[in-house]
Amino acid sequence: MRSDNAAPILLKDYRQTPYIIDNVELDFRLHPTSTTVRTKLHMRRRDGIAAGTPLELDGDDLKLASVAMDDIPLDDEAYEATPEKLVIHSPEAEPFTLTIDTEINPSTNTQLMGLYVSSGTFCTQCEAEGFRRITYFYDRPDVLATYTTRITASKKAYPVLLGNGNLVESGDVPSTDQHYAVWHDPHPKPSYLFALVAGNLAHIDADYTTASGKAVKLSIFVEHGNETQADWAMDSLIRSMRWDEKVFGREYDLDVFNIVAISDFNMGAMENKGLNIFNDKYILADPDTASDGDYAGIETVVAHEYFHNWTGNRITCRDWFQLCLKEGLTVFRDQEFSSDERSRAVKRIADVQRLKAAQFPEDSGPLAHPVRPEQYKEINNFYTATIYEKGAELVRMIKILLGESGFRKGMDLYFKRHDGDAATIEDFLKSFEDATGKDLSGFSLWYAQAGTPTLTAQTSHDPSAQTFTLKLTQVTPPTPGQQDKKPVVMPVRFGLVGPKGKDMAFSNVEGATVEGDVIILDQAEQTVVFHGISEKPVASLLRGFSAPVNLRSDLTLEEQLFLMRHDIDSFNRWQSAQTVATRLLVARSQGESLPQEDAFIDAMGVIASDQTLDNAFRALALQLPSEADLAREIAENVDPEALALAHEGLRTAIGQRLYGCFRELYTALTPEDASFSPSAQAAGTRALRNRLLGYLAASGEAEGIHLVKAHFDAANNMTDRLAALTLFVHLDLPGKNEALDAFEARHKSNHLAMDKWFTVQATSPAASTLERVKELTEHAGFSWTNPNRVRSLVGAFCAGNQRRFNESDGSGYDYLAEVTLKIDPKNPQLAARILNAFRSWRALEPERQMKAKAALNSILASEQSLSTDTKDIAERCLQ
Repeated sequence: MRSDNAAPILLKDYRQTPYIIDNVELDFRLHPTSTTVRTKLHMRRRDGIAAGTPLELDGDDLKLASVAMDDIPLDDEAYEATPEKLVIHSPEAEPFTLTIDTEINPSTNTQLMGLYVSSGTFCTQCEAEGFRRITYFYDRPDVLATYTTRITASKKAYPVLLGNGNLVESGDVPSTDQHYAVWHDPHPKPSYLFALVAGNLAHIDADYTTASGKAVKLSIFVEHGNETQADWAMDSLIRSMRWDEKVFGREYDLDVFNIVAISDFNMGAMENKGLNIFNDKYILADPDTASDGDYAGIETVVAHEYFHNWTGNRITCRDWFQLCLKEGLTVFRDQEFSSDERSRAVKRIADVQRLKAAQFPEDSGPLAHPVRPEQYKEINNFYTATIYEKGAELVRMIKILLGESGFRKGMDLYFKRHDGDAATIEDFLKSFEDATGKDLSGFSLWYAQAGTPTLTAQTSHDPSAQTFTLKLTQVTPPTPGQQDKKPVVMPVRFGLVGPKGKDMAFSNVEGATVEGDVIILDQAEQTVVFHGISEKPVASLLRGFSAPVNLRSDLTLEEQLFLMRHDIDSFNRWQSAQTVATRLLVARSQGESLPQEDAFIDAMGVIASDQTLDNAFRALALQLPSEADLAREIAENVDPEALALAHEGLRTAIGQRLYGCFRELYTALTPEDASFSPSAQAAGTRALRNRLLGYLAASGEAEGIHLVKAHFDAANNMTDRLAALTLFVHLDLPGKNEALDAFEARHKSNHLAMDKWFTVQATSPAASTLERVKELTEHAGFSWTNPNRVRSLVGAFCAGNQRRFNESDGSGYDYLAEVTLKIDPKNPQLAARILNAFRSWRALEPERQMKAKAALNSILASEQSLSTDTKDIAERCLQ
């Protein structure tokens, strides 16, 4: 772990290592409390490096047993070793083999980085800098080597031994209870992709044949008894492999592909070459314990980690500043996969909801940073929504700017040119430029500038000249360390919707480059004039959310309602509904009532009743903006209590006004049989039915409340059961405690289902929620050492309960400070990520700001020694 006072690492300081590691031999003798690791590094000096240049390798909390060069032990004077570093003062041989013996204790590794034990299973997590907790190494992504790993362990306790690559040898160790396995990965990779698993695990298998005829064995390893819950993950894997062959021309390159699901994991999953390790949340699913959101999440994450085989593994990033090159690009790929597998419109809305909920607040607060940052203190703190979600949006814009064919040509060249490389953003962009002849130098500013641009649109129509004028202005606000921002190249997809609800054609356009239905905005201000427009249209801008910006237009509420009813672009139809709802809710929070409210509610009824629309889309269109969405739109002097009350009031008004309509639709959507399907169509029907139930319950009608109990009792799947339980708890309905008890009794032995039980209570708007959260930390099923459980309770309260976390007395902030200090010594990554709940504190009203700031300062003022992870976040939040 880096020192709290270490200087930031800077992008401009990048230098290659003086020595090259060509291949790595690892020999693990596994023991829960005393594992020995022998590492043989086959090395040579880089061209231009003087003989005798010191060799300095990274470590983290390591115990060195011995070190030798070309099998000759080094004298004490020849090297210097600390838990954080190994320096060979003057290597003389060229080339040479460095042999390092280290000893580690996996059982005490509560950081869950490096090699650790999870529920009796040995596993690793090496991204970003976990390999240095196993052995001394150049632990950075540009050091690519082939790996051979020998694993020895008790055959009875750990019958399954897995490593990267292909299995080349295995057997029993004579005269012992031990057995061994040797794995070889022929593809050079960085140390962060190293993986090892040893345990007593069950598995399911499948055979896959690539497009070129290569046979691959697929296996998913789980705890015994969970085999049937891995079927959906296997199905998702096979579909993602076939999709990548078809859409990107990428085939798998090893004889086996293994996935292991474990319960103690800081991340969602890890793309280690040939041996993906997953948080079991993203593998295990059956109708009784997994919601439709879980099924969709498994599909997406399994695909994401598989797609990393090319965008991350075969081509990795040169340094951690280029992290978006693998993560943003791979998020884009998994989004495209899920869009093809499900409804593209619904998937796009869901992705933008996630972007706006997670990345926009990050971009507008003290934790803002560019998609490619220029410095960091702790790289673990840069696995952010900006890197992932905004990074994906940049790739999407490249595709819009270049078109389908140009984008595929650029990707093909990128794969061909950089296979086996550690690449940079410049390498990525140049592949597209060379493949298409397009200049992307202006676009590259997206990677360098933090902050969400605001796109302002002003419209006017001249019927006599038959022109429609669109004045577009872009401004990117200042962020920490970046004040003056330049205009970026921005694709603005659009339509001009006529009075009859149809898109209008135009004869010609001036003032900007327009390619099809996309305006290429590349100046701070541009005026676009469309000719041949006889009737005034309503401008539908940013269709499909073609750029990650805040759009501010002069459209009236009536015009937004018009688009809500008629826009042919599904995303903008949804966005118009969100825009109107936001303005109504903000007005309510300020004690006002807008006259358009009834028209808005009636429009929701029209969408709900429109049988031509996808059920999943109807469910999304009926969803009100969250309290966090409203806070983000207001951006300053936010009163969470007022927003919560406004939200409750409008929800009740909708339920009352549309009760008859919604009741009829709810009944019509009630399934006639008890069969369950995880398909997108079936999930969409459940989503719409549960949305309708929410409004019926919120109406206050006795029948609506009764329907919740009936819904809960009749549920044959987690989605319906959880929806009803949430209504019981969040609306404080009669029977709430009985429903909670029934859910717990049914699912108490399933940790993933119980995570949901904790979250429902942590996100309740009840005034007693914080006290309930504290009580639940004493529950027999709660564990401070399991990241999923901490996130499901403490994380859900701090990040997902705007009203109660932001109590005016500051109790929520004090609690977050308290638990941060509690978690930090054992799991700094988890502590730092939960602390991110403070990222938007400056947008609050002054009294709450003062209390949030005091809580942050209390963390830094603590006598407790803070990790770099947590100290970095606390300091940046206070900038």
